[in-house]
Amino acid sequence: MTDTDVLVVGGGPVGLAAAVEARRRGLDVVVLEARDGTVDKACGEGLMPGALRLLRAWDLDPAGHVLAGISYRTASGHVDHAFRGTPGRGVRRTVLHDALRALAADVGVVVVPRRAHDVRITPAGVDVDGLTARHLLACDGLHSTVRRRLGLEPASEPPTERARERVAGRRRYGLRRHYRVAPWSDLVEVHWAPHAEAYVTPVADDLVGVAVLGPRGTDLDATLAALPELADRLAGAAPASTVRGAGPLRQRATRRALGPVRLVGDASGYVDALTGEGLRVGFAQARAAVATLDDPAAYERAWRAATREYRVLTTGLVAWARSPLRPVLVPAARHLPALFGGVVERLAR
Repeated sequence: MTDTDVLVVGGGPVGLAAAVEARRRGLDVVVLEARDGTVDKACGEGLMPGALRLLRAWDLDPAGHVLAGISYRTASGHVDHAFRGTPGRGVRRTVLHDALRALAADVGVVVVPRRAHDVRITPAGVDVDGLTARHLLACDGLHSTVRRRLGLEPASEPPTERARERVAGRRRYGLRRHYRVAPWSDLVEVHWAPHAEAYVTPVADDLVGVAVLGPRGTDLDATLAALPELADRLAGAAPASTVRGAGPLRQRATRRALGPVRLVGDASGYVDALTGEGLRVGFAQARAAVATLDDPAAYERAWRAATREYRVLTTGLVAWARSPLRPVLVPAARHLPALFGGVVERLAR
């Protein structure tokens, strides 16, 4: 006898979405989340059209600001692409989390305020600090405790100086702050600085979020100062939130399914936030994980299918962004608008 059918570790948006999906299939669900109340996170806060469609399938339509497309911008020019079909939406992470928490409560998800420490697979399913379940969905983020406890992380590289430099060169981090200013565009703007990118996402009629992605030590204010167009837009705008950070962004898992355990969302592996589709991919994984609770191999296949384009395109863009070709990325996109638009559409679905 187990305490519940499905135990979800992590009560962020992806964890709550997985819990709602499991409840809708008639399963008893318990979510472990140590953070009390509304959970915020450093992120770009843009919901691609595909992510918005998945939320609507759960009868959610959170308030925010329309996102009509993507704009890549440098001092020498810009290239824009408007989404074909329905637009996306900029949604403050706290607004999204509150909406998912309310929905989870409405459908009968039980939230237990505690962390997961000891995670064991048992003949009946899983045991997490004495709480037992038939299935476990690990939705506990980039630095997943479940992934680490169950040995699903790749072996560390030898701690030589060269290896440390190589790893440090691949690591990227994210920072985010909001500004109290009316959005000047319905596009997500990606401003390319010499060594970082700044995402501008309108999330309300009087609020924009600015997320900066770059190597360790990247400073948000210094990055904005190196982007005259964006600095002018934000001149005089009052900060509306503190700076939040996340990283390193790149995370890997040796596998996504182990017996009754499924790694979902960032816990299952993450490339980078450069393409802004983390939630779309996470929501798709949540649905796939619940649909394949009794078939680990099927989840691995579904995970690969749900993440394939994200992994390939994001890996390619990040490699370009770290290479000597970085300065020509936006000019190349301007000269190949059909290719740029095709990449945006593939990521937006």
